[in-house]
Amino acid sequence: MFKYSLSLLFVSFLSLTFLQAQQTVGLFENDAQAFNGYTLFSPSVSNNTYLIDNCGRLVNSWSGTAMPGASTYLLEDGDILKAVRVGSPFFTGGGIGGSIERVDWDGNMVWSFEYASMEVHHHHDMAVLPNGNVLLIAWEARTVEEAIAAGRDPDKLGAALWPDHIVEVQPDGDTGGTIVWEWHFWDHLIQDFDASKSNYGVVAEHPELLDINYLGIASSTTGQDWIHCNAINYNVERDEIMLSSRHLNEIYIIDHSTTTEEAAGHTGGNAGRGGDLLYRYGNPLAYQRGSIGDRKNFGQHDAQWIEPGLPDEGKIMLYNNGIGRPQGSYSTVDVIEPPLDGDGNYVIEAGEPFGPSELFWTYVADPPNDLFSSNISGAHRLPNGNTLICEGASGDFLEVDEDGETRWVYKNPIGVGGPITQGQNSIFTAVFRAYRYASDYPAFNGRDLSPGEVIELDPLPSDCMLTVPVEDLSTSSEIHVYPNPFQDHIVINSDQLIQGDVSLIDALGRKIFTTYVNSNEIQIKLNGMKAGVYLLQVPNQKVVKLICYP
Repeated sequence: MFKYSLSLLFVSFLSLTFLQAQQTVGLFENDAQAFNGYTLFSPSVSNNTYLIDNCGRLVNSWSGTAMPGASTYLLEDGDILKAVRVGSPFFTGGGIGGSIERVDWDGNMVWSFEYASMEVHHHHDMAVLPNGNVLLIAWEARTVEEAIAAGRDPDKLGAALWPDHIVEVQPDGDTGGTIVWEWHFWDHLIQDFDASKSNYGVVAEHPELLDINYLGIASSTTGQDWIHCNAINYNVERDEIMLSSRHLNEIYIIDHSTTTEEAAGHTGGNAGRGGDLLYRYGNPLAYQRGSIGDRKNFGQHDAQWIEPGLPDEGKIMLYNNGIGRPQGSYSTVDVIEPPLDGDGNYVIEAGEPFGPSELFWTYVADPPNDLFSSNISGAHRLPNGNTLICEGASGDFLEVDEDGETRWVYKNPIGVGGPITQGQNSIFTAVFRAYRYASDYPAFNGRDLSPGEVIELDPLPSDCMLTVPVEDLSTSSEIHVYPNPFQDHIVINSDQLIQGDVSLIDALGRKIFTTYVNSNEIQIKLNGMKAGVYLLQVPNQKVVKLICYP
C-alpha cells in the first residue's frame, strides 16, 4: 500500500530502485514535513511494546507477560498502560483482553488489574482519567431469558447475548482496584417487537436509546457479541465518553458526570439526561431515521476527539475501515464536526438523524484500495496538522498531511517469532494502533532517548536523518540567501562569520553540492540545475528551502 511523495523530501530513507526492491519492513520514507517524534506500537503477535524514532531506530522497549488485548498508551510519567489477553472459557470475541498492566519506563510492573470472569470480560480499549482512574470497556453476559425479557426477538438470539458496559476503576495497591462508576447499554434499550415489555416504543422517536433488535455488520441471528465496542475516549473539558461500535457502525457519546445510579436512568448529570445517548453518528438506520444508503461508518475503529491545542481540536476523528462500503472495500480516515448549539448541546432535528451530513475532512488513498484494513486500525492528529494512520491488519504506518501527501511510511518488522529479517515477508504483522508522541511530551523528561539500532534483522544501509525544521533565512537579521527563486547562482551573506560546510540537497535527500565556507559572504554558481525544490544547509543554522527556475 506504500505511496511515495517526492515533494520537499529531505534526506529520505534511501529510495533507490534496488533498495525498494529488497525492502519488506521498517522505514520506507521520512519526509522533511513529517512530524518528528517517537512512535509507540505493540505488535499483535508479540508480548513486547516498542518505541521508535522517525528513522525507525529503537528508543525503548517493554517486555510483557502476554500478547496485547488490544491497546497500549504511553502515559505522561513514562509508564505504559497496556491491555493484555486473558483466556476465557465463555467470552471469545475479537479484541479480547481481560487485564490491564501499568509498566514503568524500565520495565517494572507498577499496577495490574484483571476484569475477567464468567459474567464480565474487558476487551479492546481503556482510557485514563485526570484523577488516575481508568475506564474499561467490557462485555457482560446476559442469558436468553434476560434478553427476551428486554424485548429481544427470539429469532435473533443464539446461546446468549454480550452487551457492552463501562466501568471506572480506581487503582488500589499493586494488583487491585475499586469500581467507582459504571454505565450499561442494557439500561438504555428500546424495542418495537414486544408490546408487553416496559421498553416498548417507537424506535425513531428515541434516538437516545439503543434498539435491542437492530443487527449490524458482522452480526447474525446467533451473534453474541452484538455491539462490539472497540474504542473508548474521554473528553476532559466536556466530561463525556465516546464509544465506537463496529458491529452497529455507530459512535456514541454519553455523560460521565452522572452518578452510577443516574447513569442507569434518564435524568441527572451535566446534560440532565442521565446515561442516555447524547449523540450518535454513522448509521441512522440503527434508530430508524434513515436507510442503508445513509450509512457513513463501515466497521469503524478508534473514534476520538482531536485533543485541545491540535489543529481541528474538538472535532471527531475515526478510522473508517470500509467493510460493506458501497463504493468498494477501502478504508478512509474521517473527521466530523458534531452539531452543537451555543450552549454546547448536541443538536438533532425532529424526525432527522444526527448530523453532520458531510465530512469535515477525509483521507482517501490514491487509488482508494491502497489503504484497506478489514479490522483493527486507527489514526490521530499530530501537532503540525499531519495525521498518523495505522493500517492495522498489515501493520503499516503512514503519516499524511492535510492534502493527503505521504510524509512518513513504516512497516512493523515484528512477526511470529520476533524481528523479521529484511527482505523477507510475514503475514502476521498486525498492530491494533500506533501513536506518535512529540519530543516535548512529559514522559520523555529526564529520559535517555539515544536511539539504538533498527528493529529488523539484517537491515539495509540507511541515510535517514531526523527532519530539520525549515525556515526562510532570507528574512533573518543574521543571514541572507538570495535570489530565491534562483536560476544559476545564490549568494549567502551574514553579519557574522560563516564557518563550515554549506550543502545543497535535492528532493531525494542527496547532497548534490558541498563547499567549505570561512567568510561573511559567498557566491555559489549553480549552472545547469533542474527546476525544482532544494534545501540549503548552512553551518549552525536551520535549512532554507530554495526554488530553482532555470
